[in-house]
Amino acid sequence: MRILYHLPLSPYCRKVRLVMGEKRLPFELKIERVWEQRPEYLDRNPAGTVPMLQEDTGLCIPDSWVICEYLEEAYPDTPLLGRTLAERVEVRRLVVWFDEKFGREVSRNLLTEKVYKRISGTGNPDGAALRAGYANIRTHLSYIDWLAETRRWLGGNQLSLADFAAAAHLSCLDFLDDVDWSRAPAAKDWYARVKSRPCFRSVLQDRISGFTPPAHYADLDF
Repeated sequence: MRILYHLPLSPYCRKVRLVMGEKRLPFELKIERVWEQRPEYLDRNPAGTVPMLQEDTGLCIPDSWVICEYLEEAYPDTPLLGRTLAERVEVRRLVVWFDEKFGREVSRNLLTEKVYKRISGTGNPDGAALRAGYANIRTHLSYIDWLAETRRWLGGNQLSLADFAAAAHLSCLDFLDDVDWSRAPAAKDWYARVKSRPCFRSVLQDRISGFTPPAHYADLDF
């Protein structure tokens, strides 16, 4: 059985879980508390980050982008990067947008400060970082709303890795009730379609001790 080492409220881990679920690939989840820096884990992934996918052959693939590219090449029956060159460029552009720009400006400021500092015992939330995260999410949500209003899916006419990258970040923030869906009705409708897919079921069941998601978090008709 292939194993995905992960943290429950990591958007990068969730993105990989969604892709594997969409491709109908069975896997086992193992939580890896990266701040513990286990020698056994570092031997297989010197970067000490999650996610890391370990295939049943023993092959270890680190980093969510590397994993998703690997899955696309190894299991191409359900393509998620687009069919034409132009589509693949746009999907990749958006994945980088969400994983780097959104991740740096929003997810890192809110998830790291509110969740990971607490569970890893590495300090108190930084008020300036939180304020920046809350300010930045409004701009990003407006952009997602525009994409959802002008396209069938965020990357174009087909469901793609861009949708899963965006939904992974938003689902983590929605767990904290930090997404004001009333500001972005098209984004809300798009997200409802994405989280209604079977691959999203296990993600919506994630819970972390000390945190309670809002009532609408797992509601498919929110």
